[in-house]
Amino acid sequence: MSKTTKKEIEKLASMKVNELQAKFAEVTGETTRSPNKTFLIRRITEALQAAADEAKTTKAKGTPVDAPEAGAEADVEIDATPAGEKLTKLDVPTLQARYLEVVGRSTGSDNKAYLIWKIREAQKGRIPVGPRKSAHREGVTFKVLPLRMESELVDKLDEAWKRQGLHSRMDLFRKSLQAFLENAGEAEADVAAMLASADA
Repeated sequence: MSKTTKKEIEKLASMKVNELQAKFAEVTGETTRSPNKTFLIRRITEALQAAADEAKTTKAKGTPVDAPEAGAEADVEIDATPAGEKLTKLDVPTLQARYLEVVGRSTGSDNKAYLIWKIREAQKGRIPVGPRKSAHREGVTFKVLPLRMESELVDKLDEAWKRQGLHSRMDLFRKSLQAFLENAGEAEADVAAMLASADA
C-alpha cells in the first residue's frame, strides 16, 4: 500500500460524518445517508485498499494483472462473467455494465479497482445484490442504535450469520432480539411481533 493511501486511511478517523459520506461517494461511486462512522470508514478503507492493490499489481513488471498473491486463493469469476473473460482486462464502461449485471444496480464509479472488487465480492456472495431498499418510509421515524463490540467478536458473529443463511448482521440482531423477547413471555409478545413484522 502506498504512503498516500495510508495517509488517506489514517485521516478518516478525524473526519466528520458528512465528510465521510462525501468521501464514500467519491471512492465508491455510490451515495449513502448512513451516520455510522465505523461502517463508513470500513467501506472507504476497503475501496481505497482495493484501488491501491490494483495499481500495485498493474505496475508490477512481468506479473499478470490477474495473478493472486502467493498463498492466496485465486478469485473465481463465475455466473455473469462470460467464460474466459478477465475483469482486469475490461475497460471502465464494460466493467460498469458487468457491475449492473452482477450487483443488480447501476454505479457512477469510474474507479476500475473498486468496480472489479465489488463485482468479485458480489459473485462470492459477500455483499447484498439487487436494488437498494430505502431505509426511509413515509410516516416512520428511525433511530440509529450505537453498538460497540470487540473486533474479534464481530468477526465471529459475521461467520455465524453467514453459516445460518441470514442476510446480514442486522438480520442476525433482529432475529436474536425477536427470539429473546418471545422467550420472555406474554409481556413482550407485542415487541417480538413488531420485530417479526419488520423482518417481513
